[in-house]
Amino acid sequence: MGGRTLALVDEPAAHPMWFPPEHPLAVRVRALCLEYPEAMEVISHGRCTFRAGKRQFAIVGVGPDPAVLFIPDDVERPALLERDDVFVPPYEGASGWLALRVEVDAGDWTLLAELIDTSYRRVALQRQLRALDAAAP
Repeated sequence: MGGRTLALVDEPAAHPMWFPPEHPLAVRVRALCLEYPEAMEVISHGRCTFRAGKRQFAIVGVGPDPAVLFIPDDVERPALLERDDVFVPPYEGASGWLALRVEVDAGDWTLLAELIDTSYRRVALQRQLRALDAAAP
């Protein structure tokens, strides 16, 4: 059901790898993201990004900060921004993304899984959503 692809994107200028693919945060987020139909991982701008087709739905790290970027539901966005562990990230924030601060051994991983699910559903193609819903118990 899920994807397992890791692609490296050629970039004109090297970006620092804040959270390389083997970092525990990237490993744990990868386990959540690659369960989705046709999901794939791409290293871009020094970060592990997760995509449904060509569209990103999760990004590991905001510079050196242990956080995961996601695309929130428009209705839930105001409530999320009231949390101390959620913030508007630079760059992606202008496009509606939010970030959840999360440590590998701490943090709200149940919430993160829900946020990743919402984010995936916001960018996935209809066939990917049908596959996801068909696989649900």
